[in-house]
Order: sequence, then C-alpha cells, then structure tokens
Amino acid sequence: MRIAHFSNTYLPHINGVARSVSTFREALSRLGHQVFVFAPDSPADHEETEPYIFRYPGVQIPQFDYTLPVPHSRFVSKLLPSLKLHVIHSNHPVALGSTAASYAEKLDLPLVFTFHTRYVKYADEYTDAVPFTKAFVGNIVVEELAKYLNRCHHVVTPSDSIKASLAKYAGLTERVTTIPTGIDLEPYRRADGAAMRQKHGWRDKKILVSVGRLAAEKNVETLLKAAAKVFHQHQSAHLVLIGDGPQSSDLHALVQELGVAGRVTFTGRIPFEQVPLYLKAADIFCFASVTETQGLVSMEALAAGLPVVAVNAGGTNDTVSHEQEGLLTDNTPAALAQAIARVLSDETLAARLKSGAEQKSKSFDMMTQARRMLEVYGQAIEDKKAGRKIKVEGDEFWARVKDDFSASNM
Repeated sequence: MRIAHFSNTYLPHINGVARSVSTFREALSRLGHQVFVFAPDSPADHEETEPYIFRYPGVQIPQFDYTLPVPHSRFVSKLLPSLKLHVIHSNHPVALGSTAASYAEKLDLPLVFTFHTRYVKYADEYTDAVPFTKAFVGNIVVEELAKYLNRCHHVVTPSDSIKASLAKYAGLTERVTTIPTGIDLEPYRRADGAAMRQKHGWRDKKILVSVGRLAAEKNVETLLKAAAKVFHQHQSAHLVLIGDGPQSSDLHALVQELGVAGRVTFTGRIPFEQVPLYLKAADIFCFASVTETQGLVSMEALAAGLPVVAVNAGGTNDTVSHEQEGLLTDNTPAALAQAIARVLSDETLAARLKSGAEQKSKSFDMMTQARRMLEVYGQAIEDKKAGRKIKVEGDEFWARVKDDFSASNM
C-alpha cells in the first residue's frame, strides 16, 4: 500500500503528533508498505535520514519550537499524482491538513484523519489571548471541525476518551477507531539504567522522572510543588525533568522559591534515543498534565517498567489503570505528593505496580498498532468506493458543546 501522511509538524521537532507520524511510518515500512510524509521545512542544520520525507516551505517560530507551514508547493502538486497513492492520512484539520483534504478530493482518494488534539478544550483555555468571547471562538472552532470531519472517510482517535468525546459532542459513532501511537519496545528493554544512575551520581537516590514540554498546559508547577512536599519526607528523593519549553525560566524560578534547587534536575531537551536510558534509571514516573490525548509519555514509562503516579486526566487514564500500573490522583500538589510518597514508602506496592507496568506495555507494540491502522485504511478505501463518508451536523455539534464549553474535554 502507498500512503501519504500530511502533518503540520515533524521531526526533528519532538511532540506527540510528530512522534505518531514517525512511528507509524517506521512500522508500516517494516511491514512492506511505502509511506510518504509531507511536512513543514526543517531547520537548516537538520540532516534528513528517513526516505520519502517531502518538505513544504515554513516560517520558523523559535519561541514555540515550531515551524508554521506555508501550504503551497508546486513540487508536491506535480509529485503526488505520480505516487499512485491508495490513501491520504491527515494529522491536522488546518494548514497541511486542508491541503491533504484537497488532494484527496482532487485525486479521488480516501481521507483518513487522526484527531490528535482536544481542539475545543484548547480554544476554551486560550481564548483570553484574543479579543473575542469564548462562545464566539468556540463556535468557529466547532464549525470548522465539523466541515473538516465531513471531508473524511474515517477518523482515528489516539485514545478512547477522545473517541467518547467525539460521540458525545459531535454525535460521531461510525467510522471512528481508537488506535494509539505504538512504541518500539526494544530500546526500553535493553536500556541500561544502572549506567545512567552511575553517570549522574544517582546510585543512592530515589529518582522521580517526568517527560514533557515545560509549558502551562503540562501543569509542571503542580508537579514541582508536589515534589517539594515529598522531599520533606524522603531525603533521598530527586526529581528529573526532561524537556524544554516556554515556561522553563519560570519553573527554574519556582524551584528556587520552593528551596529545592539542589534536588531538581532540568535536563533540557535531550535526543530521543536517550529517553529510555533516563526512564530505566528512575524509580517512579510522575506526571501532572491534564491535556494529554493518549498518554504517550506514560506509555513509554510503562515500557521502561516504571510505576506511574499522575494526575487523573484524559489521555493518562486511558493508559494507566489506578492501583494496577500506577496511582491516579486529584489535580492538587497535596494529592500528587501523597501518592508519590506512598509508592516510595511501600516496596511491595512499588513492585506490584512495576510488574503491572511491564505487563501492560506489551499491548503498546508499534507493529500491532500499524496492522490495526492498515485495517482502517482498507475500510476507508471500501467506504470511498461505496460513497460513504463521515457525517457531522455543525449546528448540532455546537449545541452539544456550548452548554458546558468551559468543561469540554474535546
């Protein structure tokens, strides 16, 4: 099968969407399929190592580690018909996502769309940045989402909570399938955590680790306040934060304010291949984000055999079951701290959660997820031939959303 992925973000930028496209590209390629990725231009110092990656012009936005795509390319327009594609897969409803939909219609191909982001929730949270009411912005977002969904033949959701949200708010119950991004489990199995502990002088410490952008939506402030409480009870505890982002300087200042600077390590951005090493060197994975779509970093933690202590929120609770692979808490520093301290103090509990993590991670294998995606592509091809598409009524969509817009999880 020949598949085209269109994405507004891709490697070397590291985020959930880029990781998803890259992982499925690799897995599908291993299964003998050709995957062509169309994404914004990469930084000048990036050396392309993957085949069939085609770049659109883009504008670099350094403060957000993002390249804004310019969705016009004469080269791509000439190239696409020659690829003899079977399906086009979009990962966004705008920019290159719109381009993907247009090409699907022009080339008479099925369009599959992965609903990666809780678009309505983000619109609600960031409305304060624009001079419009929440309802006005929300209505526009919902209307555009409805229009885009109606151009699709199948929708993929990375978690069951996103799928449930689409059913509740968009009334979408047909031609929608949950397929989480898979993980290549081998790097996590062979990673040498002991060597990493020795390198950083962590041999006698209890390492709490977290991975993610240092940004407001990741709720790192709550995690730092929780860690400060844990440090008072457990002198050997040490927190390692992996990642970078716009809140970095504020979070460094908070660590100083809390008086725990010597017990928190900010690694900044690290090469992805080093992440399994850090995870295997840790004792507990701690996470406070309330905006995840599938809990990918929690999946990676489980693949490394780590108990997870996290805020009970969509995405994370799709991945982690309370008292089985981890502990899920209320979104307060006190609740998170209490759960972390409980795992640190109870070796039997820690061992049980670790065993659960190792068992659960087997279901995350990327080859399994790639085979499921192939089934979706096959269904989309059949639906396209039969003239079947997604059907969402924009007015009904907004009517379901508006009453609890501020509480929406979409």
